Amino acid sequence: MNLKLRHLGPEPLCGDVVEKPLIGITMGEPAGIGPEVIVKALADPAVRAQGRFIIYGLHELLAYAADAAEVNPFWFRMPHEEVGHIASGVVVADFDEYAALTAPLKRPTAEGGYASLRFLAEAQSAATDQRIDAIVTGPIHKVSWKMAGCKNPGHTEWLAQACDTRRVTMAFVAGRLRIALASTHVAISAIPNVFTIGHVFQPIDLLHHALVNWFGIENPKIAVAGLNPHAGEEGRFGDEETRIIKPAMLMAGEAGIEVEGPFPADTLFCPNRLGKYDGVVAMYHDQGLIPVKLLAFNEAVNVTLGLPIIRTSVDHGTAFDIVGQNLADPGSMKAAITLACRMATVRNATRKAASPAGQK
Repeated sequence: MNLKLRHLGPEPLCGDVVEKPLIGITMGEPAGIGPEVIVKALADPAVRAQGRFIIYGLHELLAYAADAAEVNPFWFRMPHEEVGHIASGVVVADFDEYAALTAPLKRPTAEGGYASLRFLAEAQSAATDQRIDAIVTGPIHKVSWKMAGCKNPGHTEWLAQACDTRRVTMAFVAGRLRIALASTHVAISAIPNVFTIGHVFQPIDLLHHALVNWFGIENPKIAVAGLNPHAGEEGRFGDEETRIIKPAMLMAGEAGIEVEGPFPADTLFCPNRLGKYDGVVAMYHDQGLIPVKLLAFNEAVNVTLGLPIIRTSVDHGTAFDIVGQNLADPGSMKAAITLACRMATVRNATRKAASPAGQK
């Protein structure tokens, strides 16, 4: 298999040589739109054709969503403790001990938090043990997690702790647009207090690793955004570019990473410049998320870089206000599933090629 793919396009990477990847999909908050977007996404035969799937969640909620969307059930159900290898198709690993959550609550609850954490924990364990090839996470509600006693604010932090990984970076992917964030949920006023050379080097390093090992790009080129207007303009509008960003880029270059910048953010995301790079590192949340939302609102996928497992996620929340109305758009879930399949296929092919059997 040729792994020298500079950009993952719409064509499937699965072939006769590599078995279709087995993807675990977590339902997320039971009271949210997770069941609906999962049903609608996998109801598309083109999406199902890309892999094999285990849905960690509640069968009854999926059945309700399918009925509302007039979708014929395409899965079979098993108690979650009995799910093992899946040769093809879709199976629901049913947590029927949470049957009380099938009532349409449309609000955060401790019970919903417990359930969504259980779905995630089982999928993470399966991925860590290589029983599944990747995880796609449905939307959770942070208040439900807090009510359930979880100290982690979201998936990224929970997975980092569960996988014993200290370096993780939030990234967003939409086709050729791949953006890693140097800082996430940090107030603009607080950025100078947390901004360090290592803070900027980490997303460059982790994005490079993902582009090589998960996207099959042999020699990726990464662009780095500046923090200040006009990328500081030689210190006139701030010195973070020369004091922090450029030294981080120098470290990356010494590590063999091809990196350019820092570029003014107001021109970096123009198509003629973006097309020259395989990935971008943005300095703060909105600097990266505004172009993602503008260019691919219903197609963006949240990817956690730095984990030993592949994890993608929808780029939206639980949307309690439209639960049960058959109004949820499955575009982001479709994109998250498709991307997980492609990333897992590339990684599995790389592993196979590197194994003694693959080298014969």
